[in-house]
Amino acid sequence: MFDPIAVAHVDHAITSRRSVRRFLSKPVPKKTVEELLAIASRAPSGTNVQPWKVYALAGKAKDELSAAILAKHNSTGMDGREFDYYPTEWADPWLSRRRKIGFDLYGLLGIGKEDKARMKEQTGRNYQFFDAPVGFIFTMDRQLGRGMFIDYGMFMANLMTAARARGLDTCAQAAFADYHETIREVLGIPENELVVCGMSLGYADNAAPENKLATEREQVAGFTDFRGF
Repeated sequence: MFDPIAVAHVDHAITSRRSVRRFLSKPVPKKTVEELLAIASRAPSGTNVQPWKVYALAGKAKDELSAAILAKHNSTGMDGREFDYYPTEWADPWLSRRRKIGFDLYGLLGIGKEDKARMKEQTGRNYQFFDAPVGFIFTMDRQLGRGMFIDYGMFMANLMTAARARGLDTCAQAAFADYHETIREVLGIPENELVVCGMSLGYADNAAPENKLATEREQVAGFTDFRGF
């Protein structure tokens, strides 16, 4: 049965989702995190494989991982990603979109195009989970196929949508995959698990300038070829 109130709630949870880059220190109870992950796990996956493995971090455990990654980020640099998330060569329209979000974010933060030190510092904020009280590291067994990344994306989308329905915000962070060796060492992740990405979870600091960033989306007509309608 069509329920317009339920539709409005679901649509709002989806359309109000954003990538938050500064959080309040307000804690998120473990019970809430468990509920979110249980809802996320209803995502479909090929032959019900359920490829996701989650490391949910808070308090000292989160701080220890952040400290280890930041130390490497500020000294020797990244470990290097184990899989291609971005293309090796950029072209439009994707290059223009990538540049725009970078320029817009740095503009809100007052970071100039040549201020490499501030840029590096802002990148390092990723590894502090943007001050969020909860951080996730997502892994997947290496023997699973590339199609499982699609299933993983649906799991993460469920998690982010369920969080919004509860007044929480998130930021999915591919940047964590750049420090897979450090993450593996600190968390004791076995070699058979591929570090996919991370995510921050908490309550947005709406006074922070970086959280004023509003990203654009292509209109439906721009990415859809309708036939037979």
